[in-house]
Amino acid sequence: MESTGSSNRVDDHHAEKNRREKIVRDLTRPQAYPHAPDRVDFVETHISWVFLAADRVFKLKKPVDFGFLDFTSLEKRRFYCNEEVRLNSRLCPDVYLGVRRVFQGPDGCLVMSEQESPAGPPVEYAVEMKRLPEQGMMLGRMARDEVDAEAIDRIASILCDFYSKARSGADVNRHGRLDFIKHYVDEDFWQTADFVGPAVADYRFDRIQEYSDDYLERQADLFHRRVEGGYIRDGHGDLHMGNICLGDQVYIFDCIEFNESLRCLDVASDLAFLAMDLDFHGRSDLSERLVESYIAGSGDRGVREVLNFYKCYRACVRAKINCFSFDRPSLSEEQRRESMALAQRYFTLAYKYAGGRRRPRLVVFLGLMGSGKTHWARAAGRLMGVTVISSDRVRKQLAGLGDRSRVYVPFGQGLYSSEMSRKVYQAMHQAAEALLGAGRDAILDGSYMKTRHRLDVLDLAAKADADVTFVLTTAPEPEIMARLQRREAGPGSLSDGRREIYQDQVNAFEPVDEKISARMRKLDTGASLKETEIQLRSLLGL
Repeated sequence: MESTGSSNRVDDHHAEKNRREKIVRDLTRPQAYPHAPDRVDFVETHISWVFLAADRVFKLKKPVDFGFLDFTSLEKRRFYCNEEVRLNSRLCPDVYLGVRRVFQGPDGCLVMSEQESPAGPPVEYAVEMKRLPEQGMMLGRMARDEVDAEAIDRIASILCDFYSKARSGADVNRHGRLDFIKHYVDEDFWQTADFVGPAVADYRFDRIQEYSDDYLERQADLFHRRVEGGYIRDGHGDLHMGNICLGDQVYIFDCIEFNESLRCLDVASDLAFLAMDLDFHGRSDLSERLVESYIAGSGDRGVREVLNFYKCYRACVRAKINCFSFDRPSLSEEQRRESMALAQRYFTLAYKYAGGRRRPRLVVFLGLMGSGKTHWARAAGRLMGVTVISSDRVRKQLAGLGDRSRVYVPFGQGLYSSEMSRKVYQAMHQAAEALLGAGRDAILDGSYMKTRHRLDVLDLAAKADADVTFVLTTAPEPEIMARLQRREAGPGSLSDGRREIYQDQVNAFEPVDEKISARMRKLDTGASLKETEIQLRSLLGL
């Protein structure tokens, strides 16, 4: 019998799901808005429901509690909507238009209004904003290579002026104390600890944590000097390219309103967020320009001393946010995979800021049927403690077959056609990319007869910044024939290789490209098991 507590949680989940569906359904209707837009688009984040209605944007806060924010009551959501308008008016006074009420109309549907309603009290509140031009959004402009040094200088100039006027003093300074900073750094680690493995390899996570703990311990005096120097300000808190619009005017919007401790900070922490984001998008030159331009305008040369620490911290924050997104059941599988890939990339960047040097390793076992590639790929997996991704297993999984199912078809047909092989290698490489992206090693096991599939591995390794080694397994042909005969006489196996198609595979096996040969090692599996294992350990450096 289900417990009352469990039943209540299920009921709460269903109620919340129904609530979300009603809000989205009702507020995507054009007639829900006084200005009657032609259409309404919907965007969801981990803390907001956002409705894009022609030249206006309406943002509702989700009733969530993440520890660092609490929107669980209607009164809290009203309060933080007002705070969002107040605080963002510092940098965008003509963009944030006010807080609007959401009522339930006579027909039971939700509507947006500026006025009180005789139908009853508001059921929600929303921040109303002018819709900024999509073509000016900094992320899009970065993707189109439209962000230059001049734009960076404009941003730096605005930040210099903003921080010089931002609230300071004893109430703000307490947020710059070492114990406050350590609390939020530690919080990131315990909130992402459950994602060690899929999002980040344990050795990388440990390195980032060790670097952060060591820096906080060694640089206590530095943090104290930053407080005493007046560098703790009521700033932005979420300063990345997604919150900047570039055009005739620069708009820096969507500051943190829900937690003063995340907004009141060392100006270097704010600056480091945007610098990290530029690094993340491959523009370290613009990241450096931002820092230099800010220092020139502000005279704050101490930024350099704490910049790398705060970059590491900010990369971990972005990793955490994407981990949270990955955990949202409302997202599609594709969206969840994208969130996990982003989390992996941010953790990789944090690892580099933390001084990490180890690159993930990809080992590819390839060769003819019966040459021992699967046996020795598994042996390498055991020796390295690494996941082995086998083409034989993936092929049968894609076909809905069991591992021991035998499929005897003519060479290159049916389950072994070129199109099926393309899908197999695509799935294998996608699985390897997920492992390498987290900093974990991986082993691929397949015949890799075609040059294009081998070159795809090189592209995969380059994208993941991984070291790659190809291991070509070989054996004398009589030994291969004997192995295939034993396989045919035994129970079903992963491989469907057999003697009658062996020569066809030999003929189809393309010569090794010079790009691959530099990374190729040969493993003679015709020797004894002990001798072959010694070879394997040697060529893999184990």
